[in-house]
Amino acid sequence: MTALNSNNLPALIKRLEAATSLLENIVSPNLGDISNSANGALSDDKGLQLAAVGGNVAQPRGVNPPTHPAEPLLPAIEDFDAIISEDVQRYVTMSEAIGGLMAEQSAAVLRAFAAERIFLVVTTKAKKPEIQSPAYMEILKELQSEMGSVNDIREANRGTPVFNHLTTVSEGIAVLGWITIDPKPADYIKDMLGTAQYHGNRVLTEYKEKDRAHVEWVQAFFHIFHSLGDYVKRHYPTGVTWNNRNGINPLDALREVQSSQTTSKPAAAPLSSGPAPPPPPPLPSFDNAQLSPPISTNGVSSLSSGGGTSDMGAVFDQLSKGEAVTSRLRKVSPSSQTHKNPSLRTNAAVPSRSDSQTGLSPRSKSPHPNKKPKPENLRTKKPPRKQLDGNKWIIENYDNYADILEISAAITQSILISRCIKTTIRIIGKANAISLDNCTQVSLVIDSLVSAVDVIKSPRFELQVLGTLPTILLDQVDGAAIYLSRESVGTEVFTSKCSGINVNLPGLDGEDYEERALPEQMRSVVRNGIMVSEIVQHAG
Repeated sequence: MTALNSNNLPALIKRLEAATSLLENIVSPNLGDISNSANGALSDDKGLQLAAVGGNVAQPRGVNPPTHPAEPLLPAIEDFDAIISEDVQRYVTMSEAIGGLMAEQSAAVLRAFAAERIFLVVTTKAKKPEIQSPAYMEILKELQSEMGSVNDIREANRGTPVFNHLTTVSEGIAVLGWITIDPKPADYIKDMLGTAQYHGNRVLTEYKEKDRAHVEWVQAFFHIFHSLGDYVKRHYPTGVTWNNRNGINPLDALREVQSSQTTSKPAAAPLSSGPAPPPPPPLPSFDNAQLSPPISTNGVSSLSSGGGTSDMGAVFDQLSKGEAVTSRLRKVSPSSQTHKNPSLRTNAAVPSRSDSQTGLSPRSKSPHPNKKPKPENLRTKKPPRKQLDGNKWIIENYDNYADILEISAAITQSILISRCIKTTIRIIGKANAISLDNCTQVSLVIDSLVSAVDVIKSPRFELQVLGTLPTILLDQVDGAAIYLSRESVGTEVFTSKCSGINVNLPGLDGEDYEERALPEQMRSVVRNGIMVSEIVQHAG
């Protein structure tokens, strides 16, 4: 038996080598899948088995090296992703089914939610910056841009049949501003839902019997508010929290989040390696180009063979002849003079200079006079704008705005209103100051102010004060109606170059207003060397 085994030993070794080669061929194509497993590397047991069968196993070509496991997401981010993938995506799908402007606006809404997700991820990695710092504004920059895009679609398509749809979304997208609200962001979400419902209910009323898809679209959009409110109550009941204990710089965290999203996207397909296009032809060279001589009226070159000196001499010879130079000119009779015969101006046109046979060379046209600036009503209209820039609200270019333009202001914020026409603006809360410039027929309703309302070149202006207001400044205002409350009776009004200013005071009975006109005429006289000005009062 021992002799038999020793004789068969070479055959057994060959069989083992063949089996090993077969196992290597079976396992090698699957290494790519194994390397992309959940742990990103081969398990120890499988590695030992492969080593026992075939020794050191080389990694096949084209297989990526093992990668490190991805950083786990916090529950707050996972739940926000669920809102995007479920509620927001349901709204986007319904918008795409309807199509048109609603699909375009829903894409901007989806991008806005993605930008807010970046903000939330940054808060988990960074320390909280100052609200007015450039770093904080940089983190919010993309979110503000996408929210502005949602509103721009509405403003650019006011005549569309789905204007109420666009308005519902553009007013409701402000709900994403809950990340800046402390200490009760959930209440803010509830208020924004009420604003969106004001316009969304119009869609429900209009399409309740016409098209059920529009009704379900409104309900899907409203469901985002309910889900977002529950999410905020669960994760951020008192406002967004930051990683102040061991967080990094906010801008570094922003770059890290953006780079991780960039690397997670699939790489673009490589361009085809075709032949490069041929280079453009060389530009013509004018260094040694010869200019053709000018041609005179008789077809002969005006340059003589002797050069420019003889030409100038000929010119002076002609000038030295005196009156003989004009001897060949024809005298214009009075019957041919247009200032004595106006009918010639309409019957015959004056020939152009190039058609004249007496001119030696064509004369360039006289420059046109400077155009006067177009009047305001003929200028190109710019899109409306409502934006918070730092501590300043900017409202401009609103024309015939159908609804009330509402702004929730803080005590540190000022408001600049310019180039608005026939617009009603409601300022909610106590702001710092309001400036209104170059507006027409604008109505302003405010709660209270810290300093003053400054109105410049704004005819037919209306102001209603519900709380307190220290000062009103009017400059070049033609026609204004001011309604004061009992708390603002002590308001000081300063006017300059104004007319038709009426102040309405609350009556004693608390029901009707009493109108009082501000003086327009002044009488000035010198008394004892001092100029004294008095109000002109008309009797009767």
